[in-house]
Amino acid sequence: QLIQRVSERYGIPASLLVAIVGVETRYGTYTGRHRVLDALRTLAFDYPPRSDFFRGELVEYLLLTREEGLDPLAPKGSYAGAMGLPQFIASSYRAYAVDFNGNGRRDLWDELPDVLASVANYFARHGWEPGEAVAVRAQVRGDGWAKLQEPGLKPQTRVGALVDAGVSLTRPLPASAPARLTVLEGEEGKQYWVTLKNFYVITRYNHSSLYAMAVYQLSRALQERHGGSA
Repeated sequence: QLIQRVSERYGIPASLLVAIVGVETRYGTYTGRHRVLDALRTLAFDYPPRSDFFRGELVEYLLLTREEGLDPLAPKGSYAGAMGLPQFIASSYRAYAVDFNGNGRRDLWDELPDVLASVANYFARHGWEPGEAVAVRAQVRGDGWAKLQEPGLKPQTRVGALVDAGVSLTRPLPASAPARLTVLEGEEGKQYWVTLKNFYVITRYNHSSLYAMAVYQLSRALQERHGGSA
């Protein structure tokens, strides 16, 4: 019931929310063992390639602990300072975390309502389109499709252009929909997928096509396991 309430409130599939928590922390069984303050301090001052980013996250973290009444020395997370079941970094925690159970705090470690609603809010704020497709398996013929492969993750080609270039879909999609041809390595060779805006939204959580596909396929498996009710 909780998952369904959150799903209906934010317009995000329940199976996607469950999949995110599964991929991030194995459903809360491993949320990280590094003291967040230590991880951020180290990355902010001893890791030059991304020191500017992590200095910003250190500031965000200190503000977060003040806002939420946390002891800055207490929270533990990943080696990069990601926290709780959904592994939010400090800036995401401050921007997207939700007090869904109304107890006056946003707890992403021990309050499942807050965890699920915060993930849902993250996707909603990044433009998830309820009821729209995420990705469709495809096949290719010829070599015209190769010219339409794009850098980055954002879909900037139209479905119709991909079809005209030799991409065939396993289910129909609107010709005008923004799409991207995503090529992944599977157990039996290359896999071709037409990925859409909602797939791109998943990559805003982690900027990786492999990550987004893992989340998507787990969410589909959950749906099938529960007869679509997930």
